[in-house]
Amino acid sequence: MIHLPSGAMPRFLRSLPVVLMLAAWSAAAAAAEAITVPAAATPNWPGDAELEAQGTRIGSVTIRVLPIFDPEKPGEKKALFQLADKWHIDTRESSIRAQLLFQPGDPYSRRVLDETERNLRTLRFILEPEIHVVAYHDGLVDLEVVAHDVWTLNPGISFHRAGGTNAFGFQLEELSLLGYGKHLIAGYHQDVDRSSYMLKFRDPNVFGSRWRGSIDLVDSSDGQDKELELERPFYSLDTRWSGGIALDQGDSIESVYRLGHNVAEYQQSVQGADLRYGWSKGLRDGWARRWIVGLRHEEAKFSESPDSAIPLTPPANRDLNYPYMRLEGVEDDFETALNLDQIARTEDQHFGSQYTLEIGWAATAYGSDRDAAMLRAGASRGFRLGDSRSLFAAGGLTGRIEGGSARDALISGALRYYWHTSPRSTFFASLAGDVGQDLDADHELVLGGEEGLRGYPLRYQTGSGRALLTIEQRYYSKYSLWKLAQIGGAVFFDMGRTWGGSELLPTLNLGLLKDIGFGLRFGNTRSGLANVLHLDLAFPLDGDSSIDNVQFLVGTKSSF
Repeated sequence: MIHLPSGAMPRFLRSLPVVLMLAAWSAAAAAAEAITVPAAATPNWPGDAELEAQGTRIGSVTIRVLPIFDPEKPGEKKALFQLADKWHIDTRESSIRAQLLFQPGDPYSRRVLDETERNLRTLRFILEPEIHVVAYHDGLVDLEVVAHDVWTLNPGISFHRAGGTNAFGFQLEELSLLGYGKHLIAGYHQDVDRSSYMLKFRDPNVFGSRWRGSIDLVDSSDGQDKELELERPFYSLDTRWSGGIALDQGDSIESVYRLGHNVAEYQQSVQGADLRYGWSKGLRDGWARRWIVGLRHEEAKFSESPDSAIPLTPPANRDLNYPYMRLEGVEDDFETALNLDQIARTEDQHFGSQYTLEIGWAATAYGSDRDAAMLRAGASRGFRLGDSRSLFAAGGLTGRIEGGSARDALISGALRYYWHTSPRSTFFASLAGDVGQDLDADHELVLGGEEGLRGYPLRYQTGSGRALLTIEQRYYSKYSLWKLAQIGGAVFFDMGRTWGGSELLPTLNLGLLKDIGFGLRFGNTRSGLANVLHLDLAFPLDGDSSIDNVQFLVGTKSSF
């Protein structure tokens, strides 16, 4: 933790006009060199619309996986890079072919090809997949699927710092075991709550099928956690059925924080199970609508911790068993973009509407400890605000109805705004909030360095409601770090607060808390291990006198 002596941070910083900082950064970024894209050669076959209108079918499908480094490109013909390619086990054709949404003989559809590319972009063991028409003959088109390999073996040490606390670990992680796309990790991790040994396995296509499986085994200093899941998801918009089962069991000691300090603890034991089946008519008139029915078991037992600093009445036990039905809808409206949440990587944006509505009934007749209606709902949509601006809105609701009253009810909402101010800069703003009603004691809301209020300690504020505003000016440079990571940067302003009480201990809410800061970003372009490395300095503008004047944050995240 970096600590500046009293008075080292000038008082005028607390009234620094953040808007001027962001405007100056934006002006500098707008003057950056524009990205130029060479024009593609015109193919000698009909366009997508004409191919589809003619009833063209798919002929051959070939898979081509490019090496991590291309010796034909400037700066990539180095002995170390060639050695990395030699040691790396190439992605096998079967692991990519198992994810394709088409096969020889199917009708040609640009929409299906685009959706396949989106699915492939979610795989961490390849980069920038593209599907091209390479030949047209006899009413058939031949396709080629091209992807870049990335380095998938991670033997090393990890480090993360946020909210004034450190987390570290060492592990052996392989994202594509023997080139088959299976994810295996064995390692050790230690953070402010516990130290853990873990063994995890993910299989995105069990025996080459559409089924996905995962096993998580964690042995921690305060308990154990075991999770097993086998699922055939709705893997495309036109998928007609899904099914799955999930089991989990865990024991842990949970900490209660006030003003960033661990002041009490309680023991927790949870068990869960979910068995489900879903069906759909597929993609109709631009929408995929799905019905899912299932059975769910949720059990949580709590007890006092002998090591708690303050005597604490633990949360009340819960034992809920219930059938449920869920309706989902997804609108087919997607676009790709560059330099928003990633650096120099293709990103998928969903502008269509999406909704989920689920209702269940827990009853003593099913073994529950109460009668309650179980509710879950969510919705999201994207809005195009011109060629360079976009807005995404999302909301959700979870809770129970017991005896005619709402219990453990949580309403959530979020807005994300992007303004692509130049090819190498983006103005970003987000506003998120949660409001709870009679929350279960173990579900209190926290806000601090790990939750996005970067200038403050871990879990600094607590309550039954919270809100957070983030403003960032992001810059994506044309430079890379040894051809391994693209370099970017950001200046930011965070403002947030919590409110309301807690059943566990009294809360002390300090009103609106604000911070400013800046940092570097390193976008990982050769490895599938992490997307963006963050190195940030954040300066709190409020809070109590005990917190440091500077917070130093290090971590890897899935976005900028």
